[in-house]
Amino acid sequence: MRVVPDTNTLVSGLIWSGPPRQMLDQGFAAGWRFFTSATLLAELERVLRYDRLEKSIRGRMQSPEALFSIARSVLEEIPALALSMPVSRDPDDDHVLACAVSAHADLIVSGDKDLLVLDQYQGIPIVTSAQALVRVGAT
Repeated sequence: MRVVPDTNTLVSGLIWSGPPRQMLDQGFAAGWRFFTSATLLAELERVLRYDRLEKSIRGRMQSPEALFSIARSVLEEIPALALSMPVSRDPDDDHVLACAVSAHADLIVSGDKDLLVLDQYQGIPIVTSAQALVRVGAT
């Protein structure tokens, strides 16, 4: 399974132990491949440095740099072509869609309502981490 997780899913999976972490762990165990792009990696690096995440990251005895390094080691970076026209209500979310198309993804995993409201993009389902967990069990 080829999967593109959005930035918030990755951040949650790296810091906390809820469905995003379970989905990543079980997905890797099931042989899923997780894809990202340079734009999404830059966003991840920026978000991991947010002041509001500092306490949670330090509580895991980690640093933003260490978590970013972990993400880089497990994500496959691909060049993502920009979409020809805006799709999402939030233009930043179009980067996730563009990455999924370029990666020939089977699934987009997000908790973002602006993506989830689309339900799918070019035949690629857009699901929550909890919904993705059900799919992991099916693979």
